[in-house]
Amino acid sequence: MNIEVKKSKKPVKYKEAINFMESKIHNVNENTANELIWTLEHNEIFTAGTSFKENEILDKSIKIIQTNRGGKITYHGPGQLICYFIIDLKKRGKDIRRFISIIEKTIIETIKFFKIETFADKKNIGIWYDDNNEIKKVAAIGVRVSKWIAYHGFSINIDNKLDKYDAIIPCGISDRGVTNLKTIVDQNYDELENKLIENFLINLKS
Repeated sequence: MNIEVKKSKKPVKYKEAINFMESKIHNVNENTANELIWTLEHNEIFTAGTSFKENEILDKSIKIIQTNRGGKITYHGPGQLICYFIIDLKKRGKDIRRFISIIEKTIIETIKFFKIETFADKKNIGIWYDDNNEIKKVAAIGVRVSKWIAYHGFSINIDNKLDKYDAIIPCGISDRGVTNLKTIVDQNYDELENKLIENFLINLKS
């Protein structure tokens, strides 16, 4: 199983990232290109998935980019690690739920490497941290599946600006907050990207 791993060091424009992925989906489907795991950062941007509602935009002055991924509104910016992928589910039993579980497991295991316990929630997609009985999101997941090719991705908040989430109802969930790893434990997270890729590759092969 050949999965190309791509790591971008400079921020990638959102539209360029999406266009790049969409240009490769057909080739992955036809087995003329390898599957892909791509880690990167975006400059500040708000994106809305297919199920977002207008009332989830609290600050009407912000610009929203509408996308074809699942999910609602989220914020991307420096200090947040994005992991995009193009994965062929035909090779993995055509099981979307299992694929989401692989993503959840990958994120939880990666964060656990830094001695932080997080969890998935069947009702609210994403990865969550219990901050003294206040549940806060630390990673967001948004996936689209076309012809059994899964793409788009997930993001982990490492050291991003949390006040940016005040402009929206993040992922449409109003009764839970958002946090990042530096706020939970102020430590070095330089290894997180490599650990994430390593765990994702292991879990995809299992």
